[in-house]
Amino acid sequence: MNQSKKLTDGALLTAIYVILLLVSIFVPVFSIVAFFLLPIPFTVYTYRYHWQAAVLMIIAATILSTLFFTVVAIPMTLLASFGGLMIGIAMKDGATPYETLARGAVGFIAGIVALFLFTQFLLGVDFVGEIDAVLEESLESSQQFVQSVGIEQSAEEIEVVESIVFGLKDLAPVGIVIMAVILSFVSQWATYKLLNRIEQTTFKFPPFRDLTFPIVMVWIYLLAMILMFIDLDPHSTLYLAVQNVYVLVGLLIALQGYSLLFYYNYHKGRSIGIPIIAVIVTLIFPFQFIYIVRMFGIIDIGFSLRERVKKVKK
Repeated sequence: MNQSKKLTDGALLTAIYVILLLVSIFVPVFSIVAFFLLPIPFTVYTYRYHWQAAVLMIIAATILSTLFFTVVAIPMTLLASFGGLMIGIAMKDGATPYETLARGAVGFIAGIVALFLFTQFLLGVDFVGEIDAVLEESLESSQQFVQSVGIEQSAEEIEVVESIVFGLKDLAPVGIVIMAVILSFVSQWATYKLLNRIEQTTFKFPPFRDLTFPIVMVWIYLLAMILMFIDLDPHSTLYLAVQNVYVLVGLLIALQGYSLLFYYNYHKGRSIGIPIIAVIVTLIFPFQFIYIVRMFGIIDIGFSLRERVKKVKK
């Protein structure tokens, strides 16, 4: 009976995945929503029957998607299945929501890398060349707009803008990590809602105000900051690694600062609208406020600022 149910669930969830893939490719209005839902069938099946059975489902989904949509569907299946598999394994193991999020992000990173390699070497898509073309087109459009409104730019100013724009390519690893975290969060949240409804489970994310990172994050950030002041070769692997670590850890520490803001607001019994407005303002004017938020994150991680907030309340 259990084996029959396992096969039935596998066939049903594989069919659901193929339908979602169909919608994500051919229905523009719902394509983005369907894309974020693609990992859910793999997550649910892995959670129910563990990874050994899920691997067989992944193989079946890959074969079916290839038959229906040709080899173009393989990269999307790899991306969805890797992330969904990791989230499902973490849920099966009883991992905490944030640990599940981290494992899912690792799975999606592996899926993104697999997608890149597949399209680069088997489909002949030159991602680097495409990105360069998009950046050059954006620069030309912005320069034409500036000239149309009567603003003159010197050669030095144009060179600085070009160096900044093309320097964004160096932060591609950070972009991949952020994309993977977003995919993992949306897929995990949607899976929680689905399982809570159909299986009466109680999966949920803890409040954002309780988000904390270990103190090692501060030491990594300070080390990366020190290395940033060293005159490294901008084209070296070490420089690119340090730059990406500095930006990524800085973003995580800023999240800690935002979390502290919500934590302080909660313990003071104030309206949640206050921290939400503060977050919106800092995102609109990042260069003016993000360093302040990051500073609060560093203080919170390094000096247990939340404990002081609790003591003040008592």
